[in-house]
Amino acid sequence: MMNLPETVALPLKMDSEGAIRVSDTRVTLDVLIACYLQGDTPEEIAEGFPTVPLTDIYAVIAYYLAHQVELDAYLSRRDAEADRRRREVEARDSATQRAQRERLRALVEQRRKDREA
Repeated sequence: MMNLPETVALPLKMDSEGAIRVSDTRVTLDVLIACYLQGDTPEEIAEGFPTVPLTDIYAVIAYYLAHQVELDAYLSRRDAEADRRRREVEARDSATQRAQRERLRALVEQRRKDREA
């Protein structure tokens, strides 16, 4: 008979700035879960992030599903902080930088629409 492990090590660690990273990589929980919520399979996520083992991706998704309320709150706080920082940076931008950013946003939006069509 096979001996089953009592626990599986969760491949998540919080860095000094409060970001949760996956598998001792620079990949954040935010990014991995965003891919999952967009419909990417664990295998597709692994293709995009080859430094993260597939087994760790499955473990992170399982943990997310088991702790969705807490992790959604964490992700919301991270989104709000990113928005605040982005607004601070944009407030210091010159008119040229703002125009370049708007062109880039328009390009990204057009590409998104093209993919959906």
